[in-house]
Order: sequence, then structure tokens, then C-alpha cells
Amino acid sequence: MSKAELENNEEIQIFREYLRIPSVHPNVDYTPCVEFLKRQAASLDLPVEIVYPVNEKNPVVLIKWEGKQPNLPAIILNSHMDVVPVFPEKWTHDPFSADLDDEGRIYARGTQDTKEIGTQYLGAIRVLKAKGFQPKRTVYVSFVPDEEVGGYLGMREFVHTDHFKNMNLGFSMDEGSSSLDDGYYVYYAERTAWHLRFKISGTAGHGSILLPNTAGEKFNFIVNKMMEFRSSQVKMLARDSSLFFGDVTTVNMTIVNGGVQNNVVPAMLEVVFDLRIAIDVDLDGLEKQIRDWCEEAGGGIELVFEQKDEYVPPTKVDETNPFWLAFEKATKELNLEIRPHVCPGGTDSRFIRSKGIPALGFSPINNTPILLHDHDEYIRADSYLHGIEVYTKVIAAIADV
Repeated sequence: MSKAELENNEEIQIFREYLRIPSVHPNVDYTPCVEFLKRQAASLDLPVEIVYPVNEKNPVVLIKWEGKQPNLPAIILNSHMDVVPVFPEKWTHDPFSADLDDEGRIYARGTQDTKEIGTQYLGAIRVLKAKGFQPKRTVYVSFVPDEEVGGYLGMREFVHTDHFKNMNLGFSMDEGSSSLDDGYYVYYAERTAWHLRFKISGTAGHGSILLPNTAGEKFNFIVNKMMEFRSSQVKMLARDSSLFFGDVTTVNMTIVNGGVQNNVVPAMLEVVFDLRIAIDVDLDGLEKQIRDWCEEAGGGIELVFEQKDEYVPPTKVDETNPFWLAFEKATKELNLEIRPHVCPGGTDSRFIRSKGIPALGFSPINNTPILLHDHDEYIRADSYLHGIEVYTKVIAAIADV
């Protein structure tokens, strides 16, 4: 399509309108998103409901497409309304203008994470309804808040509500990521996230004295052990080309605090590590190893778990999962190369899976730089429209399982 044709395309216009809503952290106002989604539901002649699992500032929007057999477990197609902050000076386009350049690229925060899949779901439903298709199973399209800061005011609490229970869900789809080549990633599991703060106490005193048992010595020991662990994962990834980013444990030092004056040995130093733990790691064993290091460092170290997610079993991607078989068959009929992986990051799928509901993360974007949370985030308009074609096939298949 030419640029003029793309600008006049109804689906592209809807998408760009959504992108122009600055639902950006911190202090997100979701009201414009909710009003936009209400209009979309009305255009599809589908009912919409707004649920508040925590407070009225964090709504969950549910658009319902009732199935022919509504007693069957339903499908949920999830995305999140919120987006991460931007540094406008680092962008070549206004991050909330949804500019379409001469190459057909749409620039905006949320083009890959994840406003695109939300409106692609709706575009696919528009196509299916126009064909007279009605799903066997009820389909919910959900738009949740707060995902970019952990989902604690959104999906994490929503899955514990009676409303969620009464939806009787049997399968979920949510965000994935773009790929750099012709293939498409599909995520069937996520690593376990831990945020560890080491509060390291030691002997304080004058900076001119070689005091024993200082916080600095213990700090050095802990950092070295954690970095050795990190190095082992880097080497593992380098040795085996079959491994994906999500198959190893990431260890990153993210915060360092301490000290009061440059000639005073501090009584306390703190260091924070972000761990995303591979699904085959023994979590109890890892925690014991870290606590042993604290003792080996000389004691006096308080280990604080600022985030300690529990292990969530992966979704089956084999013949035991009929939804996977339907998804796989649909993508094969579209000649898509699908690559099942463990998701390197965290999504709301982990909360869905924790309730025993199978979930796949899938964003039908390929041959595109992975720009989630990056400057100049974009998606090609033709890729966006192709994604609607993909979801049209996939939604029909999984909803008729």
C-alpha cells in the first residue's frame, strides 16, 4: 500500500488513535483509553464491562463476544493499556503522535508493547463478524492496567476476583515480542522474577584505619559471587546456540547505596540484584546458596526479597493441549514459522497460568527490531495489518476448540 492508502485504512486509523493516548507511567489516567475502547466495542456491537479489581484509577476493560456454547470454558485475549516512560529528546518522532513515515513505519510508544495486539484482536473480530462467524466458545478481549510496573493493580489482583472466576476461562493469549527474521516467537512460560536487596552491615570508623569485618569487604564478596553466577549464565548461552535468552538465568546489579562521607568507613552498604530465574532451576536450592554466601561473607547481611515470584508451571505445547494444537494448525496453514520459547521478560500471562489456565504469549511481528521500552519504538503498517490476518485465523481456531 502507498502511504496515502495506509493513512486512509480504517484499521490503521483505529490503531493510530489508540497510540495517541498517552497512557504513560507514572500516574496513568486510563479514562481516554476506556472511552476509546467503549467506542470500539460499540462499533463491533459487543457489550463492554469495566471492572475495578483494586481501585477506580485502575480499570480492567472487558469486551465480550458470546459463543454458541457459552457453557464451554472461554477464551481471553489480553493486552495492557499502559506504556513505559519516554525520553522525547531521544526520539526522531513525537512518541505519542503515531507518525507514519514514507517507509510505512508507525512510530509511537506502545507500537510493540502492547497496544498493537489489543487493536489487532478487535480488527480480527471485525473481519470474523463481517463473515458471519460466531465462535463456539465465548471470547473476552481484555485491556488491563499497570502491567508495566508489575501488574499489581491490574491482572495480579483481577485473577483473584469472583468476576474472573465467573468468566470460566479455559485458555489465554497475551503479548509476545517481535523477531529479527522470518520466524515468530510464541512464549509458553516465563522465568521466575526475584529482586534481592542485600543490606550489608560492618565495622564503621575512620577511613585511615584497616578495620576488620567491614561492610565493604562483605559487599565485595557478595558482588563477586553474584557476578560469577552471572558469568556462568553468559558462558552457558554462548556455548549452546540452541538456547534462547529465556533458557538461562539473568543476574543484573541494579542499585548500589551507602556511605556518608569519603573519610568514614560506612556501617551499612546496600546492593540490589534483579534475577530472572530459568524454569529448570531449583528455587529453594538457589535461595539456600545465596544465604550461604551471606554467611561466608562474614555474616551481618540481611537478605530482603523485594520481589519473590513463585514458580509457575509452563503451558504444555504438545498434543495434550488442544488449544496449542489449534494454534499450531492455524499458523501452519498461514505458513508461519513458529518458535516456542520461554519468555525472557515478564507478562500478565504468569498470573493467568498461576490459576491453572494455559496461556501463550504471541505478537505476530517479524523482521523487526525488538524495540520494547526502547527509543523510536515502531511497527511497520503492513506488519500490523498482517497481524490482523494472523489473529483472524488463530482466534477462529482456538475459539472453536
